Formats: sequence, structure tokens, C-alpha cells
Amino acid sequence: MLSIGIAAAAGPQVAAALAPVLEENGFHALWVNDTPGVDALPVLAAAAAASERLVLSTGVLPIDRRDPDDIVDAMERLGLPQHRLTLGIGSGGLRAGALARVGDAAAALRERTTARVVVGALGPRMRRQAAEQADGVLLSWLDPATAAVQAVEAHAAAGSSTVALYVRTAVDAAADPALRAETARYAGYPAYAAHFARLGLDPARTVIHSSADLGAAVAAYEAAVDEVVLRAITAGDAAADYVSFATVIARRRAGR
Repeated sequence: MLSIGIAAAAGPQVAAALAPVLEENGFHALWVNDTPGVDALPVLAAAAAASERLVLSTGVLPIDRRDPDDIVDAMERLGLPQHRLTLGIGSGGLRAGALARVGDAAAALRERTTARVVVGALGPRMRRQAAEQADGVLLSWLDPATAAVQAVEAHAAAGSSTVALYVRTAVDAAADPALRAETARYAGYPAYAAHFARLGLDPARTVIHSSADLGAAVAAYEAAVDEVVLRAITAGDAAADYVSFATVIARRRAGR
């Protein structure tokens, strides 16, 4: 399955413009990652109103800022269609006790909603817990070979678990500086620096640059995991920039 991801900061208008384009072109889902000061759920509500079948996913809601009660209350207030919803949650800034807190949050959400619940995970213990106690695991910042290994581990822990992977992607050379800046920013965060060091990964090899053979790069990731989320890195922030991104991906997949 192939999906597209945006930041919540892109806003509801972008999501409303993008959602029908994704649906028309056969993408599985729109993922929206929560950002400080910008709530992903209203952005998904705008996408829901502009589409009929598209899966709506958060990647991820940090539980240090959003407890399960807050998430469920917001879902209900916004009228989000639970049968189309995947709630991605993560530890956010938590360190001590993060594993238990995330496990408790996943259990609470699965009790209170029919939406799927997946957990954003970097380390092996969180990945295993996500596979065993949630509906799936959301990976990020991996090359295809490492993603394939982690997917096998998740499926071994729980055969019903699904494995999704965020892949930062630029399809326009004008967006490459933003992609490099995004990569450097994450590589500077201690948790991600440890992630790259633990796995021996060059961060620049975990993204797709505009100069890459897009079809081959996406196919390599699709062979590794159940769902690939191409996190759109664009030169501009207008709806047209994101629509263009999705259109390019769709055309390349169709061999045009």
C-alpha cells in the first residue's frame, strides 16, 4: 500500500484539496503528523469531509501532550469516521517509563474506539510492544533493507500486525534543500541520533531525493513493509505544491 503524509502545519485547506486527489489516484491513506502548536485531528477532519474512502491516519500523536481521553474527545467532537481512522501514537518527549505509558495509551484507545491504533517506534522494545499490543507499528528513517528486517520481526511478534514506514520524499529539485534540512534536523535530535548510530545508518540514505529513480526507490520500500508513507517535502506550502507532489508520484507509478 502507498500513502502520502503531510505535517499538521500544512493545515486543513491543504488536506481538503489533497484528499480527493489521493482518493482518485488510488492512494491508501493520508497521514498527518502532529506538530507542536498544530493539532493533526482537525486537519484530518477536513480531509474526511472532502473524501469518501481514503484512510485517515495520524503519525503520530505524542502522548506526553495528548492523553487518550483528550484524543477520543477530539475525535468525537470533530465527527471523525472511526471506520476510516488510524490513530498513530508515540512517546513524544517521554523518556523514563515511556514503554509502559505508550502501552497503556494504546490499550485505552483500543477500548474506547473502533479506530485502528498503531505506535510510532524506533527501538526494539517499543517495536515489539507495538506489534503485540496495538494494531501495528509505524517506522521512520530507515533504508529498505533495515525496514525489511524490522518488518519481519514485527510480523514474527504478531502475525496480524501491520508495518508502515514514513519515508521523507522530494520529487522536485527545488525541494531538495528542505529535505536536507529536515534530515539534518532529525539527525540532531538525541533519540534519532542514537537510532542512526545503533543501526549504522546514514540519514541521507533513508530519504528519497528528487534525483533518485522514484519508481525503483518506492518499489524497494514497498517490498519491505506493508504500507509506505511518502512524507511530502515540498518547496512551497500551498495546496498546489502538495497536489503536484501526489500527482507526480501517481504518474511515476503508472509509468508516465
